[in-house]
Amino acid sequence: MFTEKNIQQIQNHGLSEAEIERQLAIFRNGILYANVVEPASVNNGIEVFSEKEQQRLANLFEAEKDNLELLKFVPASGAATRMFKFLHQFLENFKPENDAIDVFLQKEENKNLKIFFDSMSNFAFSTLVKGKLEEKYPDLENFEKGKRYYLFIQEMLEETGLNFNNTPKGLVPFHKYGENYVTAFGEQLYEAAFYAATYDTANLHFTVSEGHEKKFKKRFDEVKHIVEEKTEVRFKISYSFQKKETDTVAVTPENDLFLDEKGDLLFRPSGHGALLENLNDVDADIIFIKNIDNVVSENYVETVAYQKKVLAGKLISLQKKIFRFIEKLNAENPSEELLNEIESFISEALNIKNIPIGKDKLLKVLERPIRICGVVENTGAPGGGPFLIKDKNGNLSYQIVEMSQIDSNNPQQKQLVEKATHFNPVDLICGVRNYKGEKFNLLKFSDPDAGFISKKSYHGKSIKALELPGLWNGAMANWNTVFVEVPLITFNPVKTVNDLLNEVHQPK
Repeated sequence: MFTEKNIQQIQNHGLSEAEIERQLAIFRNGILYANVVEPASVNNGIEVFSEKEQQRLANLFEAEKDNLELLKFVPASGAATRMFKFLHQFLENFKPENDAIDVFLQKEENKNLKIFFDSMSNFAFSTLVKGKLEEKYPDLENFEKGKRYYLFIQEMLEETGLNFNNTPKGLVPFHKYGENYVTAFGEQLYEAAFYAATYDTANLHFTVSEGHEKKFKKRFDEVKHIVEEKTEVRFKISYSFQKKETDTVAVTPENDLFLDEKGDLLFRPSGHGALLENLNDVDADIIFIKNIDNVVSENYVETVAYQKKVLAGKLISLQKKIFRFIEKLNAENPSEELLNEIESFISEALNIKNIPIGKDKLLKVLERPIRICGVVENTGAPGGGPFLIKDKNGNLSYQIVEMSQIDSNNPQQKQLVEKATHFNPVDLICGVRNYKGEKFNLLKFSDPDAGFISKKSYHGKSIKALELPGLWNGAMANWNTVFVEVPLITFNPVKTVNDLLNEVHQPK
């Protein structure tokens, strides 16, 4: 099946022929859609804590945290390109020499552009862009407004300017404090000081694109003194890249190996599910997972941090009970009373529907990584959410499911999805060590069947790509999972540049 050249390529990627054959079989056989039984809802898979209970859990975390190793894990490899989609369209469609800017902005399809230009001074990068433009064009203020706007966007996005188009999203200026700006990377550091620090040290791990590591390190050197002086916390930062051996091979629409013009195989990154390898390589008692762009300005950090403490307290509380049950099961011939108690705990506290019978099977359920997932009320944002799922063996479990995993052509499944009350903001608190303090091998708790196949193009040719089970859905499918409702204030992603105009991104 493979030429000598292809075999060499496969080996250079850290892969085997058997692995490529396995991927080809997935393309040919397809991936089963998730079988949604019902959306999770309050008191039906999602817990809601009273203010008193929140305070108890936050206090528990505060009391325990100095005895724990804490780590904040931040997926940060995304480029900022998609943030600026409508600005790219402006550069393509607006002709400064021919078009009147005021007329152009009145068109319905340009309403986001109008919002952007009307609010330019409120963006953290405005002063930076304007300063660069004035260096290049000393008489800038004499230019027609349309030309000024056009040059502003060019300076922002293109390689001849600040090159935001090829900048990691984490390093785009997000918030403005006086004359200074702070990136999402900087806000992640500041926030970590409020809940992920022990003995005045916060450990953070960022997954970045290999070509961007130097940029992150440079930015840290620039802000290290400021943020450490402000928080009285030292920061230890590590980085990792998506591993080549997690890449998947592309195929033609007919599911044959796709070969480029040189006869080479085409390998593609396999989505954020590949980061399971990176997560498996780090170790701590508690790992906080949060996307790079989900940050707030300083005014709101303590509110967000408090919710993290609540979730971490819930994790600690659950772990204590689970570890105690495991020790009892390992130490004695368990009584019927103990087995019944554990079965009730698994059903009520872990929301597991198909409760196994017998000591060994109960141990197997308890001896898993644990994650507490904050979920927010549905706002119509695109993305996954918490659902009760039935697997191919008929087992029921609560999972985070992406929309790409659901058959939108199935009216019943579509109807269930439309009833969803909550959304996954990627707000995870993870316990990855067992009752002996040993790190779990997280790769053993993934569901390899939970990936998905997508249609892409390469140099104008149609191809199919395979994505691994997503980090917070299929990759964690066999973890013990608890969903907890958290306030909307904790979910503030920046999907488009205009999101930076929202109140939480505008420091007071």
